[in-house]
Amino acid sequence: MKDIQTIQGGVAKDHRGQIRFVNDFDMTAVKRFYIIENADSELVRGWRAHSIEQRWFYVLSGSFHIDLVQIDNWEKPSPDLAIEKRTLRADSQEILHVPAGYGTAFQALEPNSQLLVFADHGIDHAPMDDVTWDLGYFRNRK
Repeated sequence: MKDIQTIQGGVAKDHRGQIRFVNDFDMTAVKRFYIIENADSELVRGWRAHSIEQRWFYVLSGSFHIDLVQIDNWEKPSPDLAIEKRTLRADSQEILHVPAGYGTAFQALEPNSQLLVFADHGIDHAPMDDVTWDLGYFRNRK
């Protein structure tokens, strides 16, 4: 299974303003995108996993905490799986690539945080590759 990767971007500033970019992000596989904005910074959105689809995450504003778990068994994953914790911030100009086979849980760390999500399958495929568990299912989430 592929590893989670970070694709670094940057920012160019001059008297006209700034341009944020991630030039090394190859969008060839991307079929659609959507933006997540949690209702508040207390809400945790998760667990949701995809066995076929991969995702790329980019913070447009604010910051997010993301928990990632590599699913070991799609019928009944171990509730004790290791959870990788990441923090994504708008000012870091990076994309987090999460390959197929992972579950995610997100929490906005500040009001009005927005997370841009790219997916490599169309919306018609989404219902066939969307697995969810209750937030407390994976015990290692804190």
